[in-house]
Parts: sequence; structure tokens; C-alpha cells
Amino acid sequence: MIFSSPDPAADPYLARAVLSLQRASYAVEADLIGDHRLPPLQEDQHQLAAWRGRWVLAWDGVDLVGAVAWSEAESHLEIEKLMIGPAAMRRGIGSALLGRVVACASGRRVLVTTGRDNVPAVSLYRKHGFAHEADVRVPPGIWISRLALAGSA
Repeated sequence: MIFSSPDPAADPYLARAVLSLQRASYAVEADLIGDHRLPPLQEDQHQLAAWRGRWVLAWDGVDLVGAVAWSEAESHLEIEKLMIGPAAMRRGIGSALLGRVVACASGRRVLVTTGRDNVPAVSLYRKHGFAHEADVRVPPGIWISRLALAGSA
């Protein structure tokens, strides 16, 4: 597995590849939670590239198999997206990407939201020490779970 930290805004080819991965990954989550109105499934290449934050991409040779995107604040990091290609799921890629984010936290809290009924994602976060904080119903009626990994500082 090779990891890189490019900015999809700087490369239209890369933005298309990340968007393709995003759509495939979030389609799996949409099936799990029974709702295909997830914002990442509505996003286009320009919206993806316009987002300003940090990225780490996982490559298996020349194939993009996973990505994580997060934003940073003084007190915490917020994971905005964690996506794994369906053919690459259950290979430890999500754990490896999550580890990259936690390493960048430098003792700050790490926050994430995921579909409440996305059992594989919730299990991944709990396996890595994230604690459930709340379930929230967001318009238009999608339930999400908020989880946090306490900072060490």
C-alpha cells in the first residue's frame, strides 16, 4: 500500500478519481442505511476540489483504493470523509487511513460522523477507541452517529 497526500484541486484527473471512489464507497453506505440522499453522492468534481482540508490517499499500485479527508482546528480534527473502494473493503485500508489522521491530531480530539446504521464504519471507529457521543437526525431524515476519540493533551 502506498500513501500520498495530494490536493485534488491541483489535478483534475485526481479529482475525478477521488470522486469515482467517493461515489462507489458512499453507495455502499447508502445501501446500508437505506437512503441514497447522502451529500457525498450529490457532490460533483468541482465541489470536491473546492473543499479545503487535508487528504491522504491509499494506492494499490496505480489503483486508488481509499481516501480520508479532514479539517483541523486548534482543539480538534474533524474527519469529513473516509472512503474505501468496495473491492478493497475489509483489507485494513480504513484502519491505516484512520491511523494517519490520528497521528496528525497531536493529542487533539478527533471527531467523525457516520450513518447510524453503517455498522462496518461504526465498528471501525469503536475498534480504534472512538466513543459514541450522540445520534442526530439530520434533514431530510437521515440518522447519523457522532463519535469522538479523546485527545491526549
